[in-house]
Amino acid sequence: MLRLVCDRQEISPEVINFPDGTFKIDVKIPEGTVPWKIIWRYENECELIQLIYITKHLRQQGYLPPELFMPYLPNARMDRVKDSSEVFTLKWFCEIINSLRFESVTALDVHSPVGEALIDRLVVESPEKFITKALEMSGTDPHDDLIFFPDEGSCKRYSSLVQNFEHIGFGIKKRDWKTGKILGFDIHGDSPEGKNVFIIDDICSYGGTVFHASNKLKELGCKDINVYFSHCENSIAKGELLKGDLIKGIYTTDSICTLNEKEYGRLHIMSCLELED
Repeated sequence: MLRLVCDRQEISPEVINFPDGTFKIDVKIPEGTVPWKIIWRYENECELIQLIYITKHLRQQGYLPPELFMPYLPNARMDRVKDSSEVFTLKWFCEIINSLRFESVTALDVHSPVGEALIDRLVVESPEKFITKALEMSGTDPHDDLIFFPDEGSCKRYSSLVQNFEHIGFGIKKRDWKTGKILGFDIHGDSPEGKNVFIIDDICSYGGTVFHASNKLKELGCKDINVYFSHCENSIAKGELLKGDLIKGIYTTDSICTLNEKEYGRLHIMSCLELED
């Protein structure tokens, strides 16, 4: 979804498809205003084509290069290639973004350090504001409850944001490297027994890692489990985290998630526009 901010007014481009699938795009900028930011909450790659057309249109109309607010960085899964047949999509995506010469590009909690290095004038926003809000909403206590990181990466990424918590744990996945299947979890750090647990991770697809970690934490005697993801794909609805009673609450942003909170009572979605406040 693409929107323009013009002197604090938000406008949405009008996009329709011709019969051959190409776009007809109308960008109606209010008289006397100047477009200074494009907000892109990623839903699909067709939006990249729209972004190119709209940005070039604005430049042709004589406007200065706007800022791009893109909380989710697409193509982060393809941040390396293993052989010559694989297309390095993240590299080419970043090259396209750079070619549009935005004044700045702002993203939230970038999943790939490769993407972070490849985008010019990138500003990476910390998820601290959202993690703090999720901790407050879930009622997590810094003295009695346990912060848990499901892998080494999340521990390195977020441990500095929860230094006021007394109990910290982390997991190490047991994986079948031939199939990629998670076979189980080893739990390290403070014991979860008798404690509520708050899990922190950057991105969720189907939620397999957190599902296996949560089952192990329950085996070890923890009480309620709440989870935070900076980015949550809609595919979480096809996994196990929104089913049963294993997880009490899931907290995420609307960087990429478009699920209806009312349909999933334990899902709480925070607006990325809070970064702009």
